[in-house]
Amino acid sequence: MPKRADLIREGDLGVLRIDNPPVNALSPETIVAIAAAFDAFEADRSLAGLAIECAGRTFVAGGDIASFADPSFSPAPFNALLARIEASARPVAAALFGTVLGGGVELALACHLRIAHPGTRFGMPEIALGLLPGSLGTQRLPRLIGVEAAARMITGGKPIASDEARSLGLVDALADNPGEAAREAVRRAAASGAALRRLSALSPPDTADAEPILADLKADAARQPHLPALAAIAASLDAAAHRPFAEGEAVEASAFRALLASPASRALRHAFFAERAARRIPDLPEGVRAREVRRVGVLGAGATGAGVAIAFADANIPVTLVDAAEAALARGRAAIDAAYAAQVSRGGLGEGEPARRSGLVTGATNISELGDVDLVIEAAFEEMTLDVARKLGEVCRAGAVIATSAATLDADRIAAATGRPQDCLGVFSPSPGARLLEVARGANTAADALQTVVQLAQRIGKTIVVSGGGHGFIAARMAAVYARENDALQLEGATPEQIDGVAESPRWIGMAIGPSGMFDEAGVDVGARAVRDPANRALSRALFEAGRCGRRSGEGYYRYEGRTRLPSEARTALAIELAALHGVSRRESIADREIFERLLYPMINEAAEILAEGVARRPGDIDVVWTAGYGFPAWRGGPAFMADEIGLREVVAGLDRWGAGKNGWRVSPLLRGLAERGERLSDWRRDKA
Repeated sequence: MPKRADLIREGDLGVLRIDNPPVNALSPETIVAIAAAFDAFEADRSLAGLAIECAGRTFVAGGDIASFADPSFSPAPFNALLARIEASARPVAAALFGTVLGGGVELALACHLRIAHPGTRFGMPEIALGLLPGSLGTQRLPRLIGVEAAARMITGGKPIASDEARSLGLVDALADNPGEAAREAVRRAAASGAALRRLSALSPPDTADAEPILADLKADAARQPHLPALAAIAASLDAAAHRPFAEGEAVEASAFRALLASPASRALRHAFFAERAARRIPDLPEGVRAREVRRVGVLGAGATGAGVAIAFADANIPVTLVDAAEAALARGRAAIDAAYAAQVSRGGLGEGEPARRSGLVTGATNISELGDVDLVIEAAFEEMTLDVARKLGEVCRAGAVIATSAATLDADRIAAATGRPQDCLGVFSPSPGARLLEVARGANTAADALQTVVQLAQRIGKTIVVSGGGHGFIAARMAAVYARENDALQLEGATPEQIDGVAESPRWIGMAIGPSGMFDEAGVDVGARAVRDPANRALSRALFEAGRCGRRSGEGYYRYEGRTRLPSEARTALAIELAALHGVSRRESIADREIFERLLYPMINEAAEILAEGVARRPGDIDVVWTAGYGFPAWRGGPAFMADEIGLREVVAGLDRWGAGKNGWRVSPLLRGLAERGERLSDWRRDKA
C-alpha cells in the first residue's frame, strides 16, 4: 500500500491527513508526502489554518525504525518540516488519538495546538533503542511541560495516559472527537488573531529548579557508561534549560548521530527486530484456528508449578493445580498466596484482588482431576516419566493440549508415550517472573495445538519463541554449558562471587544475575537432577545430593540469610574435595578475562550447534530467548549478536584456547566456518547456508 499524506480542503480550512498503515510510522517516503501536503497548504493562502490528523487506528506511532540502518538516514528533513509547521503564520492543530509515540509526539509539539481523545497514550520510547528523541523532542518538550517532566518521559520511555498529558500541559484539551475539536480550535485561533504559541521561543517553566534534576541525570549516566543515551539526554536537556533553541538543536543532532552508530543502539535495535521476527512462525498455515482454552491444568506444585498457576490466574484463566503429595500442594498454595501478598505490599494489587486471583486456582492430588482442562502443563521439570505421559494421554479430554517443561528429556518420546503426539509440545517457562515463553514444537505437533499455545502466550503477556524438535530447548541447552563452566571454574579455584561479578559487570557481559546466583534462585536441584555424567557439573550435583538446593534451602553456591547471599564455606570445601576426586588442578587466581570467555564462548558455540541442527530457526530467536528470559542485557543484543561484536575469529580462538581436550568442547563447524569466511552469526540464514 502506498505511503502517503494528502491535503484536503474543508471550506476555509486545510486538513492534512496522514495515511501510512498500520500505525502511520514516519518512513522517509511518508515524510516526503507530508512535506508535499504542507507545501500545498502554504501555497493556498485562502486557507485560514490547518488540522493534522491520521487515518486508521492511531496518530503517528513513531518513526520507521528500519530506516535507521540506512547509512544515509538523517532526521534533518523531518526536523526542517517541523520548523516550517511551527513557523506557520496560520494556526496548525494536531488531532491526537491512539498511541502517539516518538516522532508522533514531536510532530504534535511543532503544532500550535494539540487536541487528544481521552484514550490517547503518549510516549518517548527512543531510550529503549539506545537513542534520544532526534526531532527536537529534547528541546520542545521541556519548553512545554518542564525539564523534570520531560526527563521523566524521555528517560523512562513509558507511555502516559491522556489525563496526565493534560495535567502536564502536553495537550491543550481532550475531546471525544479530536478531529472535529482540532478543526474548531484552528478556526477560533484564526478568528481571534492572537499570537500563536511556538515552543522554540519559550523557556522551560521550571528552569530555575532544573539544576538538581540535571545533576541527578548526569550522575545516573555516569553510573551507566554502557548506556550512552543517558548522558546524551542529560546534555540535551541541559541545553534546553540554559541555551537558545538553535544551540540545543545542534546538541541534540550531534548526540543523535553519535548514538545511532553506537554499539548499544545497534544491539538494542537488533533485539527490537528479533522479538518481532520471533512472532513469525515458519510453516504455521495461514488462518489456522486455535483451540479454545477455558481452564488450564498444571501438574506439579513446586516453585515452577506455582509460578505457572499465577501466570494464568493473572490472566483470569482458571487453573487446576495437581500434585500427588498433599504437603507439596500445600506449599504450592502457600507460595501463590505469598506471591500475591508481596504484590499487595508493593502496591501492585488492590484490596480483594489477591483473594480473587488465588480463588481461580483449585488444588487436587489426583491426576484424574485434569480430565476437564483444555491445556495441561507438566511443571515437575525432569521428573516427567513415560508412565506419567501415558496417564496424561488417558486422563486428558480429547483435543486437550499436553505440554511438558522437561527440557532435558526427549519431547518426542514423551509425546509418543501419550498416544496423541499431535496434541503435545514443550513449554519453558510461563512463570510470572519471566517475559519469555519458549515453545518447542515436536515432530508431530498439530498446527492448531501450536497456535493454541501461541495465542495463549499473548493472553498471559509473554514474548514467544518457537523452537524446533531435538534434545532440549534453546534456553536449557545453552544454560547447561553455562552451568558446566560455572562448576568447572569453581573446581579450579574461582569463587561464585568472582564468577558472578564478571557475568554481572557491564564491562564483561552485564547479566542481571550471574550463574551461581541464578541457579540458587531457580533451585540447584532443577538442573542437577538431569546431570548424568558425574564429571560434568559435579559441584551442582553434589550440592543437590547434600540438600543444598539454593536460596529456598538456605544454602547452595552461596549461604543465605533471608535474601542476602553470603560466601559458603561448605561450598568451598566441597569444591576442593571434588577437584581432588576428579583430578582437577586448583589455581591461586583465575583472571576475569578467562572467566568471561569460558562463560560466554561455549554458549555462543552451543547457539551455533542449535542453529545447525534446526532447533532454532533464526539467530535472533536465540537472542530473544536470552534477553527476554535469562537476564542477558538487551544493550548487548543477545549472545549471537554479541559474538559478532567480539568477532567470530576471536570467539573460535578462545574456544580452541580454553576447551582443547577438556570439558567436552567441540567447536561447532558452523561457527568455525563463519569465522573463517568473515561472516556474522547473527546474519546467518538457513535458506542461505
